[in-house]
Amino acid sequence: MKILETDRNSKNEILAALLPAEVGPNNELEQTVRNIINDVKKRGDIALLELGRKFDSPYLEVIKVTEEEFADAYNTIKPELLDAIRAAKVNIEEFHRKQLQNSWMDMREDFVYGQIVLPIEKVGFYAPGGLAPYPSTVLMTAVPGVLAGVKQLVMCAPAQKDGKIHGPMLVAAQECGVTDVFKVGGAQAIAAMAFGTDTVPKVDKIVGPGNAYVTEGKRQVFGLVGIDQLAGPSEILVLADETANPAYVAADILSQAEHANDSRCAMITDSRQVADAVLNEIKLQTEPAARKDMIKESLENFGVIIIANNLDECVELANIFAPEHLEIAMKDPWEILKKIKNAGTIMLGHYTPVPLCDYAAGPNHTLPTSGTARFSSALSVDDFIKKSGLLSYTKDGLKRIAPTVLEIATCEGFEAHANTVKIRIED
Repeated sequence: MKILETDRNSKNEILAALLPAEVGPNNELEQTVRNIINDVKKRGDIALLELGRKFDSPYLEVIKVTEEEFADAYNTIKPELLDAIRAAKVNIEEFHRKQLQNSWMDMREDFVYGQIVLPIEKVGFYAPGGLAPYPSTVLMTAVPGVLAGVKQLVMCAPAQKDGKIHGPMLVAAQECGVTDVFKVGGAQAIAAMAFGTDTVPKVDKIVGPGNAYVTEGKRQVFGLVGIDQLAGPSEILVLADETANPAYVAADILSQAEHANDSRCAMITDSRQVADAVLNEIKLQTEPAARKDMIKESLENFGVIIIANNLDECVELANIFAPEHLEIAMKDPWEILKKIKNAGTIMLGHYTPVPLCDYAAGPNHTLPTSGTARFSSALSVDDFIKKSGLLSYTKDGLKRIAPTVLEIATCEGFEAHANTVKIRIED
């Protein structure tokens, strides 16, 4: 994990360490995904079974999860894990319920305007299960969809080697009321939900994180269906001052580095002493880690500690990074918060590590990555709704607004637009 200093290293060096590298099109990935999508479009369920047996499990027999598989999942889950899933669901529901929006109308003297808020009718979501099972992602994706009132929530997840979806993921789906679950992974899952097959229903929007093939699949079907965002590698940025506990900070950095070998992990501090202590703790904690090889590769290639001159410089660099996860491990995190402009989720203080958000506290863990927190947000109820404007004018109201409409229509050269107003006020 390299150390940079703002008064010794150039601005370009620091920006290169913080910002994701500009990557051009991956023609091979793009073509592979396009071939998979076209195959699913042509051959439907047959293609899904063949691809599933090739990439996920040779024992895959049926695509849709059966009632027996749901029952087996409940029979084999640890009681403590079931309790944890239910407790997390309560917190996630409570947080996302506050995001619900209502339709509204404003009745004026001679017109009415407003907005109608409706759930999207059919939404599909992808729940990864490749490197590890993620029941938490099922909760984070299904809960806001159910709260929004989506009529049909469709879940796709890759089968394990035994031809089944990981039991706790099925339990999480059932606890949220998701019954349309399919053993389909990768780009083929995105194609199935976008175009529909005899077994998998066609949806209106696809959400949820996934690997490079899933992300490329979402990119290619966007327009035919809606998508939430294009996910990149996991990220963490810790802002730390002299009050930060180096062991805590190191543990938090390692918790993101173990995601994958391209995770982006950074700390920005105004203290050289803290920087050295954290770096030492990282070395100590990495050796006994179960995924130490992945952690080492991730931190060697994408890890950075930046020593800034002051707290304002720390915040400036944090806003440039626009991290997926931002931890403020400082004496007065609430004061620092006032200056933060770009972050997916912000965790304040020395006792709020990222995994609280990842699993159970309430905020969503499907977050903007690769600097997109500058303009986008975490998955929310908003991703499962649509809004329609509402308008109704009386004749008197039309006469009052007509000069404004006619003037702009004439400026833009749309005579027929203007005529729709003229024909009514001259009648």
